[in-house]
Amino acid sequence: MLDIHEIRITVGEVYSGYSDRGDDGVTAYDGRLDIRPAYQRELVYNQQQQEAVIDTVLHGYPLNTMYWATTGRTDGPEFEVLDGQQRTLSLMRFLDHQFAVTIDGAAYYADSLPQDRYEALMKYQLTVYVCTGVASEKLAWFRVVNIAGAKLTDQELRNAVYTGPWLSDAKRHFSRRNCPAYGLGGHYVKGDPIRQELLETALAWISDAQDTTIEVYMSAHQHDADADELWQYFQDVIAWVTKLFPKYYTDMKSVDWGRLYNKWHTHTYNAAELERQAAKLHADEEVQSSKGIYEYLLSRNETPFAAKLLHLRGFDEADKRRKYAEQDGRCALCHRQFNYDEMQGDHIVPWSKGGRTTYENLQMLCRECNAKKSDQY
Repeated sequence: MLDIHEIRITVGEVYSGYSDRGDDGVTAYDGRLDIRPAYQRELVYNQQQQEAVIDTVLHGYPLNTMYWATTGRTDGPEFEVLDGQQRTLSLMRFLDHQFAVTIDGAAYYADSLPQDRYEALMKYQLTVYVCTGVASEKLAWFRVVNIAGAKLTDQELRNAVYTGPWLSDAKRHFSRRNCPAYGLGGHYVKGDPIRQELLETALAWISDAQDTTIEVYMSAHQHDADADELWQYFQDVIAWVTKLFPKYYTDMKSVDWGRLYNKWHTHTYNAAELERQAAKLHADEEVQSSKGIYEYLLSRNETPFAAKLLHLRGFDEADKRRKYAEQDGRCALCHRQFNYDEMQGDHIVPWSKGGRTTYENLQMLCRECNAKKSDQY
């Protein structure tokens, strides 16, 4: 059952035992609080924002409520900062002499503050809500309270719930700058590893392959010793892409490769022929969405996919009205008369058979005839 309770804790208590181990994470509160878990988002507050936090505390002004979650761990920190990470890090970094603040025109590091101000800083009470509960309850609450500062991404929220050895190993592969996954697939996958977007993409792919959700997958593997299954799967996807499409195009970064892999990786293709067709489609002025080229080719050029995936260039509105008048409002196939808005522009010679989007290749069809013709090609 979800339990949320308020605690008051001083800055000095949080700072006790503060340790910044870089990629290995940041802890405080005598090792009981995980401020920034290993390989999670780096500090995003700039100097001015950090100084604003210190100024707020030194003046005794209220600092926004923070949110912690219990980790359920017995082999590590028992709390993890959910919301308030940047404010907490600003306070800790100031006390650790990482930057100075300006007071009355003079710069002060923490150890050079007047004694009364230093004591006020250390005794300043932070208001914290602590959440304990099952994963689904915590995740639902986290999404509600994720309203302040630099908002957590959906994957950062999931990470706060499904902590454990599996997540630590997954972050090692997917959640730091120059991580192995980014080095291998950075050209093919959008997303910032620090914001957990690369990890989220890999999880979305493998969850789709197993017909489940990211949350269910993370819950099932939360206590696994490692994330080898996810890492091996990601490597398989990227290897498949580079084997079938050895020539790199920048639009490849926008493709949902995991979904395509899940659907078509058991099919047999001729990579040389795929490459020839990909080059041809990239040069085709009719194709308005080049990122759809790969799915179109993998689907074996099934014509119904073309208009949807390639966003083929459509006929100009003026040309369609002109052709409608030329046909006296009659469908070119069934010859019945229709209002203009009941008709559609159609390629006489389909794009798949070399037809172009020109006035000479335009005919106006009723919706029914146009649908029937599309089914035939």
